[in-house]
Amino acid sequence: MILLAACSKEAPPKAAASNGMTLSSTAFVDGDGIPKQYGCSGAGTAPPLAFANVPPAAKSLALIVNDPDVPGGQFTHWAVWNIPPGGSVQSGVQGKNSIGKNGWAPPCPPVGEHRYVFDLYALDTMVDVPQDKGRDDLEKAMAGHVVAQASITGRYKR
Repeated sequence: MILLAACSKEAPPKAAASNGMTLSSTAFVDGDGIPKQYGCSGAGTAPPLAFANVPPAAKSLALIVNDPDVPGGQFTHWAVWNIPPGGSVQSGVQGKNSIGKNGWAPPCPPVGEHRYVFDLYALDTMVDVPQDKGRDDLEKAMAGHVVAQASITGRYKR
């Protein structure tokens, strides 16, 4: 399957520091390969994620997963918001990915190995973004509300 990239060049809003917040996965270590089962060569399910040390000021969390290695810009694989600070990623609002569907779009680079950056944001508010929107609208709604940020990067090759 050939996927066309969304051509947004805007940088996502980031906090100055993680404030101790962490993001991790039991499926892969930061900088290592994402197992095939989470990509288009396998079942294509979202990898398990865990976060810790969410600041007390956080009212919600948001997750954006991008592939920065696509030609012409970023490809959004997942945009999730209004995640409860003590909940799971799946309990948030699953927005549109770059293929126009809600939820996780599994890694499927056409050639070579690509990086997949998982950015978790702690927000001092819930965001008012409809479920039929994606990364761009989420980033606009998050502007000025990020109190902490954490990320991990995985790699995937078919």
